Amino acid sequence: MNPSNHCIVIGASHAAVQLIISLRQNGWEGNITVISDEDHPPYQRPPLSKAYLANTIADEQLALRAPAAYQKLNVTFKLSTRVTSIDTQNKQVHLDSGEILGFDKLALCTGARARPLPIPGADLNAVHYLRTMDDVKGIQASATTAKTAVIIGGGYIGLETAASLNKLGVKVTLLETESRLLKRVASPQVSAFYLRLHTEEGIDIRLDTQAAKLLGDQALTQVICADGTAIDADMAIIGIGVIANTELASDAGLTVDNGILVNEFAQTSHEDIVAAGDCTNHPNPILNRNLRLESVPNATEQAKAAAASLCGIEKAYAELPWFWSDQFDVKLQITGMNQGYTEVVVRGDINNGRSFSVFYIANNKILAADCINRPKDFMLAKKLILQGTDCDAASLADESTDLKSLLI
Repeated sequence: MNPSNHCIVIGASHAAVQLIISLRQNGWEGNITVISDEDHPPYQRPPLSKAYLANTIADEQLALRAPAAYQKLNVTFKLSTRVTSIDTQNKQVHLDSGEILGFDKLALCTGARARPLPIPGADLNAVHYLRTMDDVKGIQASATTAKTAVIIGGGYIGLETAASLNKLGVKVTLLETESRLLKRVASPQVSAFYLRLHTEEGIDIRLDTQAAKLLGDQALTQVICADGTAIDADMAIIGIGVIANTELASDAGLTVDNGILVNEFAQTSHEDIVAAGDCTNHPNPILNRNLRLESVPNATEQAKAAAASLCGIEKAYAELPWFWSDQFDVKLQITGMNQGYTEVVVRGDINNGRSFSVFYIANNKILAADCINRPKDFMLAKKLILQGTDCDAASLADESTDLKSLLI
């Protein structure tokens, strides 16, 4: 490795941290500069809507690595700094400060941003999105005086936020435009469970309900729904999905298609530029298709492949996707992708308890599993999916059957 080489990493995400660690592990001797438009050193994002919002962990517990770790890695950080453009021909990045930095290798770990809701009043005080640490600090500030909150969006972020605000003593109403919660990512059975869970905990869930405008002088006072219903609210959180941050890549001439398009080695259409994390659209040989994932496991594993590529090593990224969500006393662990399932098998009492697993089946094979407070089922489901095991639905549903006995 040439010690005079310079690698620039844009973004201070989970992917970025793993990438710089893997760079050094793979023998990169040159300089590494991480550029981030946030004020904070790299931090964990999953706890933001959960433990951090609920005030059960402090700022320092969010840190992905201690400052000493970055010193040991010999990494330079440029925080509160935005990259305005990438010059691929001259291999330079232009910063909002006017500074121009040259690079030999470049990594895009730009992540995603909250999708805005284009309705009147979305810019009022006490109306929030939840994507960054500063977003959560704003929500916490509002929650110190708020008695009522409206959450717009019934996906995982909306549900996790509802649970956390509930812990803080705020009365929560959640609005979902679809006929059920989590419609895009979960079966009707799982949607029904989360409706029951949140209702049991005191959350007011309103399905088939769309927010039309937000009212208030300077601060929010009411949410007006499309059917004319008015809901009093001291604060609101908008959680309607994210948009991949691909503009820098697109403007630089890199191929973008629902994310920055990369190959199995996390390489973009430019030979000296890689990308990793939520911003990428990548091939998955296990699923036999391209996809863009918003998950920490994807970001960290793909970053290892990206770092290897920058060091001239071919390390293909091929992992079964997995995710998790914490709400109240429920830990959901998901493995696989449930698109294309033809049968749903429930293991356990989904209608009364808070411990069960749901298997998504096609052609007698498990495509995915949603495991509620069942970590053992989750681990075995991952193995069954990867093995491509033929599974009898009756055996999966029968709790007297040990899932381990189904393994090849």
